Amino acid sequence: MRTTTRLTLAYAALAAVDTALAGSRRAGAHRARRVTKPLLMPVLAASLATDERATGSPLRATTLAAQACGWAGDVWLLREDPRSFAAGASSFGVGHLAYLRGLRAQRDRSTTLPSRPTTRAIAGTWALSAPVVAAAAARRDRRLGAVVLGYSGLLSTLAASAQHLDPSLPRRARLLTAAGASLFLTSDAVLGARTFVLPELLGTTPHPRMESAVMATYTAAQLLLARGAAAASAPPSRND
Repeated sequence: MRTTTRLTLAYAALAAVDTALAGSRRAGAHRARRVTKPLLMPVLAASLATDERATGSPLRATTLAAQACGWAGDVWLLREDPRSFAAGASSFGVGHLAYLRGLRAQRDRSTTLPSRPTTRAIAGTWALSAPVVAAAAARRDRRLGAVVLGYSGLLSTLAASAQHLDPSLPRRARLLTAAGASLFLTSDAVLGARTFVLPELLGTTPHPRMESAVMATYTAAQLLLARGAAAASAPPSRND
């Protein structure tokens, strides 16, 4: 078994354990996550760095940079105070900029991003939902409103850009990257609802299983983006 495969399997196992711990009410579950969650991105990054098939990928360097920022965000978000949330979101924001840099360099130049139906759909969803979550966040802590609004806009741009890649890239790379960015957006939507909106509506903290949903979609998103980056160096097949 190749080192890359072992590391990918190790990441999947860590993600499954951390997802289960995130939704657990058992004593000690949060302490255990101080071990599992910070290990996620280093293991995933190692799987990409050791993948010989990714050596010539134009998305390899930016994806590794984004994973480093994701690690910092994971560590910050182990705490639930507003300051840590802002620091974690900022770390992920820098990571999304790294992802965007790679995707923009590989964009489909035959059309513009705003002209695509998927872009308009994502922008419309952001315009309807982001102000609601940002307002709820601002009521929790005034500084968080702008952070949530900016972060969600950046992530929406990432999701739209991932749907707009150069057709010369292998089809597998394009599909994996688009799916990963979309799942990242889904994860953020669940996180925003769980953290800011639902506590106001319900008057209580949502069930921990929502945190499991956040981690399941987030870890899957990072894996898909990493596999998409690795596949971007492969020669196109006849079906591309």
